[in-house]
Amino acid sequence: MITFPNCKINLGLNIVSRRADGYHNLETVFYPVQLHDSLEVLPLNDIRGTKYILHQYGNAIDCDPEKNLVVKAYRQLDKLYDLPPVEMHLLKHIPSGAGLGGGSSDAAFMLKLLNEQFKLNLSTAQLECHAATLGADCAFFIQNQPTFATGIGDVFSPVTLSLRDYQIVIIKPDVFVSTKEAFARITPQTPTESVCDIVQLPVSEWRDRLFNDFETSIFPQHPEIQAIKELLYEKGAEYASMSGSGSSVFGIFSPDIELPEISLSENSFHFNGRLL
Repeated sequence: MITFPNCKINLGLNIVSRRADGYHNLETVFYPVQLHDSLEVLPLNDIRGTKYILHQYGNAIDCDPEKNLVVKAYRQLDKLYDLPPVEMHLLKHIPSGAGLGGGSSDAAFMLKLLNEQFKLNLSTAQLECHAATLGADCAFFIQNQPTFATGIGDVFSPVTLSLRDYQIVIIKPDVFVSTKEAFARITPQTPTESVCDIVQLPVSEWRDRLFNDFETSIFPQHPEIQAIKELLYEKGAEYASMSGSGSSVFGIFSPDIELPEISLSENSFHFNGRLL
């Protein structure tokens, strides 16, 4: 059985307050994008008693396969339901460290795939509970619909929003931004206007109202990321922003414009497509 985990972008991201546990409360809107990985699960006939094997292709993943979230998703359900042995094939297109939620999406789609393939009859709410233990934004990908997220990005409310006709350009330079670095210069504050309200306005009005607080922290340290945002506006984007705390920048373009060809360094990532 095969599935195609898609990524997400953050529409606005406000760091609201620092929590007693050291984390931060935030608010953002998650929106799904058609850029996706491929994940296939096949029966494993292995006389050695191996429960699972993971094969990884495409973009390099800088972690031990045992720490991959698709493996963690399998192991979590295996503990409860003693699943049959499987062979997993994961083809990565979504870049890592980009703020696009690729790993979280892989895990959530793995849970959904296993639920269907082995007829576990888990409800949406149960799948979301399992996903939430794997990552703060992981549960978003269970329903995979526009969502207003609060808490540490793990408390979800539906939001009425459709950008289906819009086009998107995503660019990730060959730059790594750590979570520690992203939070280094952040001063939490309550926003004067919620992102949930702003996204109800026309996209053309977002530029001066919808912000990602991490840009304040990251742009001075990595001006090349800021330059990409400015370039996207120069090329006709109605709205452009960093996504999450990663180094990717996206531009939202009207349906009738021809998407620009943007050339960066050889190791940068570039995606042209549509929103879901």
